[in-house]
Amino acid sequence: MNELGEMLDKFIGDAIMATFGTPLAHDDDPDRGVRAAINMIRALYGFNARRVEEGHKPIDIGVGINTDTIVSGNIGSPKRMDYTVIGDGVNLASRLESACKQYGTRIFVSEYTFKQLKGTYRSREVDQVVVKGKTQPVKIVELLDYHTDETFPNIVEALGRFRDGIQCYRARKWTDAEEAFSEVLHLQPEDKLSQLYIDRCHHMIDDPPADDWDGVWVMQSK
Repeated sequence: MNELGEMLDKFIGDAIMATFGTPLAHDDDPDRGVRAAINMIRALYGFNARRVEEGHKPIDIGVGINTDTIVSGNIGSPKRMDYTVIGDGVNLASRLESACKQYGTRIFVSEYTFKQLKGTYRSREVDQVVVKGKTQPVKIVELLDYHTDETFPNIVEALGRFRDGIQCYRARKWTDAEEAFSEVLHLQPEDKLSQLYIDRCHHMIDDPPADDWDGVWVMQSK
């Protein structure tokens, strides 16, 4: 554990799984998880700057954070026992981490984590999704506090127009939504999320959804 109180649970290929609140709980564990994620991305900026100076390509990461009641303890058999956590809440965090690549984002938190945050963070609600293996949608939120004025200029204005775009998108006003997302791209040309929604709007215009469409996006991959 470090000063934020997380426990590094395991390495999974090129990923790591960390928990906050096990084995010792704190009243601000969701915020501790968020601060750890923000610190990771900020540290990555410095690491990539050194890589580029040395002639190497930069690398990127995605972080998924979820808050839930899970099972923790020594799990396994007498021959191989490990302390770990299991449950649907763990699986959702993993799905959110994978979704970062699909959406072009770096930090995703579930609505369950977002509602429990005590601090104030720069954020935007990204989507309502049904993750692989589930039937009920969950709202996902992107956190952007790792950005600086240089990496995301005009962020306040951009987030406002992005919210307008999401409202229009869910109201089936595809052209208005596309216009709002295009304005975000004008403010921040590297915002992959806005480009994703522009592409979605084009698809919706060409092939409108059924009348009972509720704005939920079904993820087909893990």
